[in-house]
Amino acid sequence: MLVDNKHYRSIWRDLNSNKVKIIDQKLLPHKFVIAELNNVQEARDAIKNMAVRGAPLIGITAAYGMALAMANNNTDKDIINAGNFLISSRPTAVNLAWAVTKVSKSLLDTTQSKRTNLAMTLADQMAEDDVETNEKIGIYGCEIIKQISEKKSDGNPVRILTHCNAGWLATVDIGTATAPIYQASKNNIAVSVWVDETRPRNQGAALTTWELKHNSVEHTLIVDNAGGHLMQKGLVDIVIVGSDRTSANGDVCNKIGTYLKALAAKHNDIPFYAALPTSTIDMNITNGVQNIPIEDREHREVTHINGVDQNGKLISVKICPPDTKISNPSFDVTPAELITGIITEKGILHPNEGTLLKI
Repeated sequence: MLVDNKHYRSIWRDLNSNKVKIIDQKLLPHKFVIAELNNVQEARDAIKNMAVRGAPLIGITAAYGMALAMANNNTDKDIINAGNFLISSRPTAVNLAWAVTKVSKSLLDTTQSKRTNLAMTLADQMAEDDVETNEKIGIYGCEIIKQISEKKSDGNPVRILTHCNAGWLATVDIGTATAPIYQASKNNIAVSVWVDETRPRNQGAALTTWELKHNSVEHTLIVDNAGGHLMQKGLVDIVIVGSDRTSANGDVCNKIGTYLKALAAKHNDIPFYAALPTSTIDMNITNGVQNIPIEDREHREVTHINGVDQNGKLISVKICPPDTKISNPSFDVTPAELITGIITEKGILHPNEGTLLKI
């Protein structure tokens, strides 16, 4: 997608230097910084500290992390150790383990002399596959937006509510929840996006608004608790969110606060969709509400807010009294019965075990 009218991906291998590069998302929207990943430790750190985030991007970063690990040591033991090391960085996004497992299996099945080159080739191909997957998600999801647009008689754009950042910054390019939005915009379908701020890390305020702005999509930033009010007033036509893990029965795990949006959408008869690659579906978990592991992140994300002061300096401000007790679950799970459909690269699926198992 575009940044100041120049195309970027969120992660890529520079073919001139052979370096793996990322956009450091911790610094957005205030600073646009490109960082290098030089070894498996730096890849893991980027995932852990959320320089990269979003389930698909975490998976691709892990694939490049495996490739970087093979550049130094590539025995069977090294493959297993590097994989376990990367998987330990974050527990919820299933794409992390999916990518590591896929790369590890291919490396273990080939001779040691070929592993270094093969690992980088695999990571490059997985990155390309992610882009293609997101393009298909965009095409299928755009049809839903198009149908809503054709039924509108008030002259307003299709008003889409999204939560957290499931944009191109959460993938290699294009995004999951934003893919239908970008495709609709490309097809000259008028859209306007309600962007939840998404506490505590404010990925909506910091990232979704930033990428929509650079790609000329109309949007409005709102506080997290405004979504239900807007639905009651008839100002939301559809909700589209992403997913970090989707269970076999169609329960969707996404950023904390998603469940509340789904409840409000159901009460107000507003379609609620999750957009995700099929790699995010975990067929080993048959009840997402009970069994998807929920990451509990550091307390500072809740107690402090990052921003810039009047001089443009990055600062962190504490917003609660000292010694306040903190809980910081990063995700919640929306039950399948609240979900209208799941937009994937294979089409729009009904959220139930039979449908998901077929694909």
